[in-house]
Amino acid sequence: MNDPRANLELEPARGGVGAPVRHESAHLHVRGAAPFTDDIPELQGTLHAALVLSSQAHARIRGVDLASVRAAPGVVAVLGAADVPGENNFGPILRDDPILANEVVQYAGQPMFLVVAETAGAARRAARLAAVDYQALPAILNIDEALRQESFVVPSVTLERGDCAAALAAAPRRLSGSIRLGGQEHLSLEGHIAYALPREDGGMLVYSSTQHPGQVQLAVARALGVAAHRVTVECRRLGGGFGGKETQPAQFACAAAIAARALDRAVKLRLDRDDDFMITGKRHDFRVDYEVGFDGGGRILGLELMLASRCGHSADLSALVNDRAMAHADNWYYLENVRIVSHRCRTHTQSNTAFRGFGVLQALTAMEAVIEDIAQDLRVDAAAVRRSNFYVPGVRDTAPHGMKIEDFIGRELFDDLEASAAYAARRAALRAWNAANPVIKRGIAMTPAKLGISFSTAFLNQASAQVHIYTDGSVLLNHGGVEMGQGLFTKVAQVVAEELGIDIDRLRALPSDTSRVPNASATAASTGSDLNGKAAQAAARKLKARLAAFAAARFQVPPEAVRFQSNQVHAGATVLGFAELAQMAYQSRVQLMATGFYRTPKLDYDPRTRSGRRYLYFAYGAAVSEVAIDTLTGETRLLRVDILHDAGKSLNPAIDRGQVEGGFVQGMGWVTSEELVWDGAGRLRTHGPATYKIPVAGDIPPEFNVRLYERGENVEDSIFRSKGVGEPPLMLALSVFFAIRDAVSSVADYTLAPRLNVPATPEQILRSVEELRERSGRCRGDAVDPSRRG
Repeated sequence: MNDPRANLELEPARGGVGAPVRHESAHLHVRGAAPFTDDIPELQGTLHAALVLSSQAHARIRGVDLASVRAAPGVVAVLGAADVPGENNFGPILRDDPILANEVVQYAGQPMFLVVAETAGAARRAARLAAVDYQALPAILNIDEALRQESFVVPSVTLERGDCAAALAAAPRRLSGSIRLGGQEHLSLEGHIAYALPREDGGMLVYSSTQHPGQVQLAVARALGVAAHRVTVECRRLGGGFGGKETQPAQFACAAAIAARALDRAVKLRLDRDDDFMITGKRHDFRVDYEVGFDGGGRILGLELMLASRCGHSADLSALVNDRAMAHADNWYYLENVRIVSHRCRTHTQSNTAFRGFGVLQALTAMEAVIEDIAQDLRVDAAAVRRSNFYVPGVRDTAPHGMKIEDFIGRELFDDLEASAAYAARRAALRAWNAANPVIKRGIAMTPAKLGISFSTAFLNQASAQVHIYTDGSVLLNHGGVEMGQGLFTKVAQVVAEELGIDIDRLRALPSDTSRVPNASATAASTGSDLNGKAAQAAARKLKARLAAFAAARFQVPPEAVRFQSNQVHAGATVLGFAELAQMAYQSRVQLMATGFYRTPKLDYDPRTRSGRRYLYFAYGAAVSEVAIDTLTGETRLLRVDILHDAGKSLNPAIDRGQVEGGFVQGMGWVTSEELVWDGAGRLRTHGPATYKIPVAGDIPPEFNVRLYERGENVEDSIFRSKGVGEPPLMLALSVFFAIRDAVSSVADYTLAPRLNVPATPEQILRSVEELRERSGRCRGDAVDPSRRG
């Protein structure tokens, strides 16, 4: 088998690490051939379910008349809390979230009964016929009322460093302020759905649209009163998740499984969009109050921050969301004296949950609002105030929660973007424009973002994977991560292809399945590639070492002389195909399957003292946004965006760029148009695309410049020195909000800070413009004194 190719330098196999290969399902998506949960062929006799929802925010159920529901055409059964064979609860941490409400309802939209019928339409029509007699109870509907009544889902938490009170008292300049941050609906293209199929001997197979199959498995097992090994949860792909499918899919999987067990027939529960809105939690909305002391150069000397979030009726993941918000309130800034108080408010509304950014988005908005107000007070560019407060490696480099910031690249990245986006020149040009244009005002802002990558709960930072090599040289990959459009399956396949030296199209990934990979953590916190990529790498390296040892023995060369490259194996002077070696190894009884495991190192965060290393590393980014607003209507146009994002050594630049663009646009929706509105009775009024406005193609700026930081390389031993990229780009959209604020501020010649909340809808902008004019004593169309321009 001596081959002259042994001495040639070969091209690497196609699709390895760093290659911009397409998403593994792209060819299926464009043809409409990628099956989601609702596309799985239904078993004969499959039933369909719908939920009866509460119309009251807080009430006691005095009586129920379900006769009309049971008599409706096609109805097979109506189930309630009494029909749950096990535990009537799906709460992920605290057991405070019933699958079906019993006796008392805690929010308008809470499921009370499950209607099972021959078709989905029949179940939904019948569910509307339920007659429920309520006794109204006092309802807490917003953060202010919850704070007044001290209504919290978990106790409030305080994080302190230094002497904040003394620093504030001694500061030469002081400001205080407040900002309101709205929630956000996940609005995944694929809504919540579960399909439960009874199996032999008390088993249950559940197809669930979930980011966390393991958590769904445990919740279904508890609801059915069986051990976890009798429940299998499978998910091939999600049509979007964004955090909304981390904990809350368990409710619908449990309901479908309860019905399937009761009727011994397969049951599918697919929410229509309105019910999806009404039942499920959103991004936490926040009230932020602050007091800051600073010097004449804008350096923060003391900061007191109050973060109060609306958590809804149950705890869900709110404690972790708010903890993460506290841990990120610093952003890029060293805060020597700081006091952060976090209130986790219980209200009689939907239980808010994980959302891309997981509290970090709100915390960064709060911090950047403080920075902008300082700049406004000093009449200087906010970029200068930011620089004054940046972390300084080796000097000012410890976060308020005690973690040393060892990888800060912010200053270099910020300088790079400022130059490439021509920020200073454009800022000056916009001020000249605004002086000459009384109606259309333009604004610009440059904002940074930092996000810690790891689960804050240390034990979640683990992953397992399996790699199988078949005798024809094809490879099957299985891990606990979930593909939800973010390209996780593609990236992990690239890792294995790189390790084995084979083309990526020789690999196939199996659906996420609790019977194959148990106890997997949620695909969340931007850790999917880090955890599952490292686990798959460990499995691939085991196989590679096993095959190398076999080839070394067979061809009488040292193991280190065996190379895997370009679909071939080089053993000294011998060259053979990867498939040929696999066949030989099999015939020599070499195992061609391996498992891999990974646990994130260095994490020593202590939740009792709220100190230590919470994250393995940080991802950084910055953005410059330019907007125009119409001061007569409040309408906004995003004109240009420049983004520089740190993805480390990117596993796949094409996918990472797509994540940056998509994350930014989703964040842009939060700061501009996505407004959730509840009425005085606690009913959500924006419960569909007709009333809840996400960004569309026309909202994309005509100039959208995205660049991955060329010098980026993770200082930690992440998977091929890459960085998580799912969540961090979302924060870059704060530049849009502060550009809008900058445009509004021009109405008062930049002398006053606008009072503007998130989202900055046209109504909000118009109110802010008029309020600013009133405070400044200006009337619409007043001339501007050029000597007062900032």
